[in-house]
Amino acid sequence: MRFIRFFILAFALFCLTTPVFAQTSDADKRIEELRQKITELQSQENTLAKQISLLDSNIALTTLKIGNIKDAISKLSTEIDELADEISRIEALLTKRSELVLRRIPETYKRQVTPQFGILFFSQNFSDFLARIKYLSTVQEQDAQLLFQLKATQNHFGERKELREEKRTTQVALQKQLEDENRKLVSQKRDKQILLTETKSSEATYQKLLAQALAEKQALERAIVDAVKVGPVSSGDPIGIVGNTGYPGCSTGAHLHFEIRKNGGWVDPGGYLSNKTVFDEQTNSNSGFGSGGWTWPLQDPIRLTQRFGQTPYSWRYAYSGGIHTGFDMISSSSDIIRAPKEGTLYSSSQPCGGSSIIKIKYIDHGDNTLSFYLHVQ
Repeated sequence: MRFIRFFILAFALFCLTTPVFAQTSDADKRIEELRQKITELQSQENTLAKQISLLDSNIALTTLKIGNIKDAISKLSTEIDELADEISRIEALLTKRSELVLRRIPETYKRQVTPQFGILFFSQNFSDFLARIKYLSTVQEQDAQLLFQLKATQNHFGERKELREEKRTTQVALQKQLEDENRKLVSQKRDKQILLTETKSSEATYQKLLAQALAEKQALERAIVDAVKVGPVSSGDPIGIVGNTGYPGCSTGAHLHFEIRKNGGWVDPGGYLSNKTVFDEQTNSNSGFGSGGWTWPLQDPIRLTQRFGQTPYSWRYAYSGGIHTGFDMISSSSDIIRAPKEGTLYSSSQPCGGSSIIKIKYIDHGDNTLSFYLHVQ
């Protein structure tokens, strides 16, 4: 009969948990399918349709992750509530057993100090004596068992409280992850809208914008080879004026494109520039940038129109794997560009996007480190 009850309980638990496992498995399977699709899309020819499909797949992937995180948080909330109820029950049992032990300690002490001959003296006969001895032994065993139960309850109480705190910590971490994924989803949807607006849903316009970005990169590569040496500069020296050279082939408006190359590769300028609060158009708020020691090439207040890395416009930079290779910035107080660190200044003018001419300056700071300044007047 006991086996039958156990079998029924196990079957009921299986029925309750199986749908949850199936849902989790389906979600994980869909996530893996989307990841594979994204990988496949990234290797395909760069077209507007491919870029839109890539954005849609990333949006769907982030949406699925958000759903999974919400389910996990909800499950943890239920488990934490159940643990709280269990802890309350254990605490009540612990209090009850503690009080019982405290009441029995004096009685047990009295029995332990009672001499054997005292028991014999008060016994009516030898059988009564043996019964009293057996009773005393039973009481001592019960006391020992009670103390064991008290210790086990204390241990269980501590374990359940520790488990609850672990689940709370996990829940907080998941909540932070959920906030990050929600922000990512908003950004991904915005990126798609910017893509459609910039290209006007036209493949020809999309390809034209890609070609302009590539032309700017090629102009910069040529500048490294045939630029004219101007001479040494110190930190803070004026080296140019913000302009719009390269328009319309390689520029969309007056701004400074500032980038740094280390050992021939692009690096985040924020790792070289000193910490500064600037207005970031990507978040439409004031944000802190910089963790190095270089001064900024423009004077405050500075507006960062495009940061390094993945941005709403970085789909244009297919040549760099879809990352913007520097900082685009403007200043509302001065157009003078100043050297952020000492080095040797070079200047070059290059064709960019047909008949357009882009003016580029760069500084060789030594140690295979170059800083570039594009679209200067």
